[in-house]
Amino acid sequence: MIIVPSLLNSNIYDIQENVKIAKTVGDNYLHIDVMDGNFVPMQSFGGKIVTDLKKKTDLVLDVHLMISNPELHIEEYKDADIISIHQESTKQLYNCLNQIKKLGKKAGVAINPGTPVNTLTDVFNLVDQVLVMTVNPGMLGEKFIKSTLKKIAELKQIKDSNKYLFDIEVDGNINDQTIIPCYTSGANVFVSGGYIFGDDNPEQRIIKLNVSTHLMTLFNK
Repeated sequence: MIIVPSLLNSNIYDIQENVKIAKTVGDNYLHIDVMDGNFVPMQSFGGKIVTDLKKKTDLVLDVHLMISNPELHIEEYKDADIISIHQESTKQLYNCLNQIKKLGKKAGVAINPGTPVNTLTDVFNLVDQVLVMTVNPGMLGEKFIKSTLKKIAELKQIKDSNKYLFDIEVDGNINDQTIIPCYTSGANVFVSGGYIFGDDNPEQRIIKLNVSTHLMTLFNK
């Protein structure tokens, strides 16, 4: 299991300190949401912050592109380690994922809560990660959508039966309660922002998420 703190929910003033926290008590991952105000309502970050972070840290930079026509912008995120694009954001999904691969990066594909898993059938053998949005993307504080657990379970079944190697990542109101059904449904990478950085002690929140998943691991043995 991998806990991935999301920079979107960090106060801009505290970003440097929160990067250190992700390095010290996390799993050496950092999630960076890129939003264009078009594919989703909000705007956030861009390629420069990814490049700047890569110069200063060895954290695995997990970049989530919530932008329209991502095929036009992939090169801007060449300093990321993982680049995920939305199935709904492009008519050139296969080519876009190959663009990411040609940069030597791990390629991920994301789906919104209302998008069926079977829309990804043709790219399962290409991707390194499938990101299931457990909220509608682009808004903060959205309620966890329980029906997305079925998508996670469906992906796990597809992955196991076909011996695919992709990670199953979840993002959207992941806290010490919602992480448990996500884990039991089959997810192994958990993005959390508001739960971690909305607290006065983000270190303890990361530790609590790790404890929740480790307890489930022991319980399921």
